[in-house]
Amino acid sequence: MSALDRYALRRTVREAGQALVRAGVASPEVDARLLAEHLLGGPVLLADGAPEDFAAAYAQLVERRAAREPLQHILGVMWFRGLELTARPGVFIVRPETEVVAGAAIDAARAIAPGEEAGVVDLCTGSGAIAAAVAREVLTARVWAVEIASDAVALARENCERLAPGRVEVIHGDATDPAVLAEMDGRADVVVSNPPYVPAGAVEDTETAEYDPHVALYGGGEDGLETPVAVVARAAALLRPGGVLIMEHDPGQSAPLRAAARETGFAAATTGVDLTGRERFLRAVR
Repeated sequence: MSALDRYALRRTVREAGQALVRAGVASPEVDARLLAEHLLGGPVLLADGAPEDFAAAYAQLVERRAAREPLQHILGVMWFRGLELTARPGVFIVRPETEVVAGAAIDAARAIAPGEEAGVVDLCTGSGAIAAAVAREVLTARVWAVEIASDAVALARENCERLAPGRVEVIHGDATDPAVLAEMDGRADVVVSNPPYVPAGAVEDTETAEYDPHVALYGGGEDGLETPVAVVARAAALLRPGGVLIMEHDPGQSAPLRAAARETGFAAATTGVDLTGRERFLRAVR
């Protein structure tokens, strides 16, 4: 098989994008380009061509993506608020809408008096994406991240240590267990969480249903609220008076979670929206 010149390379990438369109991939042209750049080690537009082994290797990657294997698993990376995190099968793939949730937690941590350390707890940290983003963007923050799944704990430690060395302590445990981080009770300035919250049977996307671990998806009960409500209760114990809880949820869970926050002792509970205008997260003040 011969090497590809720059024109043949770009044609090959265009054809791959068309194949991904036919497969029903949501962002076919972008995915085709990223798969090519993964093999090339640089931008397609700057490449003079591709080596002779490129076409076969690229066809395999495109075939995997057309079969709806997540792009992040194929590439081994995912992106979050400008950070490149390691992605690994068996660990939840962080979503773009969670960037808004992390941003709200970052704003809350930045609101702490200048020069004072902000104690931030990330419950259900998964890959460590939110914890790493907070540590990178709030230099006065000290972050504790709790995760129950062993595979996710290992990945969170890897991501946080690479992106924010020495700034995040990842704890293997149940985020809703009062014994986990009990020494922090009444001391945290911010609690942030992207807990499992999907209602029973509500996942419709093939990639999510087949590749994301169910323990990171389903919140428990028909309405998916068991784990989120338990996280609200744990956050109420962790936070100091005036501390802030930021928690992602399903758009249909806004009202019951505001009510749960008020019943658990939060003085104020409001709902924040994501970039599409959907009700996406709870903001509650202890």
